[in-house]
Amino acid sequence: MAREAAPATGLRSEGSRGTSDPSRRGKEPDKSGLTATRQRRHQHSVAIGTSEQALRRLELTIVRRLDGLLQGAYQGLLPGPGSEFGDSRVYVPGEDDIRRMDWAVTARTTVPHVRDLVADRELETWALADLSPSMDFGTADMEKRDLVVAAIGAIGFLAGRIGNRFGAYVLHDEYVHRMPARSGRPALYGLLHSLMEAPRGRAVADAPDLAEAIEVMASARRRRGLRVIVSDFLDPEPTLDPTLELPWERPIRRLAAHHQVMAVEVIDPRELELPAVGLVNLTDPESGRSRQIQLTPKVRRAYAEAAAAQRAANQTALRRCGVAHLVLRTDRDWVFDIAQFVLRQRRMAYLTHRHPRSGATR
Repeated sequence: MAREAAPATGLRSEGSRGTSDPSRRGKEPDKSGLTATRQRRHQHSVAIGTSEQALRRLELTIVRRLDGLLQGAYQGLLPGPGSEFGDSRVYVPGEDDIRRMDWAVTARTTVPHVRDLVADRELETWALADLSPSMDFGTADMEKRDLVVAAIGAIGFLAGRIGNRFGAYVLHDEYVHRMPARSGRPALYGLLHSLMEAPRGRAVADAPDLAEAIEVMASARRRRGLRVIVSDFLDPEPTLDPTLELPWERPIRRLAAHHQVMAVEVIDPRELELPAVGLVNLTDPESGRSRQIQLTPKVRRAYAEAAAAQRAANQTALRRCGVAHLVLRTDRDWVFDIAQFVLRQRRMAYLTHRHPRSGATR
């Protein structure tokens, strides 16, 4: 059973507030206490100002470089068929999905027809942000958790420009926090503030995993729309065999049966290969266990092969689920990667749902 989502208030760090003591009214105030309170308030205001500036820079970067890619008939970051039925047309073998066969029209005309799906409007977009301890890692331009906030921000800003409501589930410590879906820029800023100010993850016994968080999001939100999963897709017990089913594969497959799903995989270059630095102390952030390892060429080669096999297994599992797969790296231009992904999805959507060739029987 998936554990119930906790309210999102635990992610938002509140500043210290001064309180008045009735027993001290009329007495000389404690100057040292007032000074400490002012310092805490100043630090909190500086932190809010810093995060506000970071969010404004993030919005400018997203809008300046990605705005214009989603204009026209496409209504979301993931151009696709949507969930609303449109007109029927002749079935094109090899290009159309037989699951969208329009059997009523086919029976009347004796010619196979499929029903086109039009893009949805005014949808609820829900994102699952993985802020588990493994995301507090980064050796390049940013940490993985910063890239999670950037990806959520890109999806939220672009979805909000067409009036969609945006909400999020956050996998953090021992809970799956829920942030209600709201429309408008202030609500999105509040959500991103909570993600940026969330404390670093800690090793928790019996903490929910990614599969459980996906089940929570799928069971609580049944209205059709776009679902985005932002995670590193690292399991406590890695699976290197692409033919085996991963723990989160079945929940994603059930989610994709009712929604349009996009999986955003966050990667750091040190998770793919290790540097030649000799003796190192490696710590597992999920369990807290440490171990000293001599990084010989043989160990580094074996690690690189295992990491490549694990990423290949993730890619194969997501392909089996039938979801769109976007890879973001901490050492790359993530805005460029998102733009390339959107353009690639647009070309695929055009080739899949284009009109039949001339000469086709109608």
